[in-house]
Amino acid sequence: MKLKQRVVVLALLLVILVLTKLLLLDRLETSAAQRQDQLSFQRMMSGLRLTMDSRLEHTLQSPWEIASQWVVPREVYPEDTPEMGAVLHAMATKKIIRADVGYKGTQLKALLVLDGGQKVVFKPKRYSRDHVVEGEPYAGYDRHNAEVAAFHLDRILGFRRAPLVVGRYVNLITEIKPVATEQLLSTFLKQGNNTCFYGKCYYCRETEPACADREVMEGSVTLWLPDVWPLQKHRHPWGRTYREGKLARWEYDESYCDAVKKTPPYDAGPRLLDIIDTAIFDYLIGNADRHHYESFQDDEGASMLILLDNAKSFGNPSMDERSILAPLYQCCIVRVSTWNRISHLKHGTLRSALLSATGHDPIYPVLSEAHLEALERRLQGIIGTVQQCIDQFGTDVVMVEDRMTLSHV
Repeated sequence: MKLKQRVVVLALLLVILVLTKLLLLDRLETSAAQRQDQLSFQRMMSGLRLTMDSRLEHTLQSPWEIASQWVVPREVYPEDTPEMGAVLHAMATKKIIRADVGYKGTQLKALLVLDGGQKVVFKPKRYSRDHVVEGEPYAGYDRHNAEVAAFHLDRILGFRRAPLVVGRYVNLITEIKPVATEQLLSTFLKQGNNTCFYGKCYYCRETEPACADREVMEGSVTLWLPDVWPLQKHRHPWGRTYREGKLARWEYDESYCDAVKKTPPYDAGPRLLDIIDTAIFDYLIGNADRHHYESFQDDEGASMLILLDNAKSFGNPSMDERSILAPLYQCCIVRVSTWNRISHLKHGTLRSALLSATGHDPIYPVLSEAHLEALERRLQGIIGTVQQCIDQFGTDVVMVEDRMTLSHV
């Protein structure tokens, strides 16, 4: 064999060896990521059922201090939270020392301050568990139980971007009225034997109060995020117009995602993938009302999309509003970790996981059987949508590896 031919053969062999090595490294990295996701899923499942206990072992800190220290730019709480049950127990039982009208918004709520100075948002029960909210997917009052279920779904999906929520019963006469501000007290009234209030908000009306069962009202309490983490509000790029006959651009422009990708903060960093995670989350819970979203201030796009205000969910178990998934099926990308997690939740695992996660809650059962069945059905819809993207563009385009190191000091 001539020298020139030998050089060519050696060069080809070298190229083959390099490509083989790269392929093996890629497979090893993929395999390692899958093992990491599998272990993370197993840890989540083993720690899903919480014990509502006031005891905090091996610390002198209050539950409020512990929960405050959990918050970092990409998580509201860490994966390993042995104190979670104690924090939720405190939220559900600590003495209410102040009660006021809720922060600005469209729906009825109250702002409570618990013993130790911790603020929580109280959302009252409006519907029975079996009530079906008819009409538009964003119709009806807020659902307090939806906040509880959505928080635990956030745990199950491994996002850890939703503030802590727990169900709570409050006595309006003995717990709220003695510590209520004049502004809140002025909205109290009686309907028959039941004590009611209508608060202050855009849609709050004296003719549409929330009423207790005599004096005791069921509701949810959401932990207020620490003041050291101020929030910044953003218009959701896939928000609705809420005007009859007027479509948002994403509703008629199939190339809309290409325009979004050129716009900060979606042109770099994790925000677009957060939007797609949120679309998956919102589709599962039936939330078509995320017209805005919050992140932490001055984050330059690095902060997580915080999953606040999930109460316009679990309204109609028979309605699967596919347009909620528009960020997913228009961009056709998804985090590998998100895909691996939802793949682990097939075959009834999601339903049983949510039942286990909410089993400790004071207002259990949190969801009706119809809503649990809807979760399973919608999960299959998400998997089918991702598979369509893969069929069209290929796995390498659709699956995005985006793992960020999360430190808790």
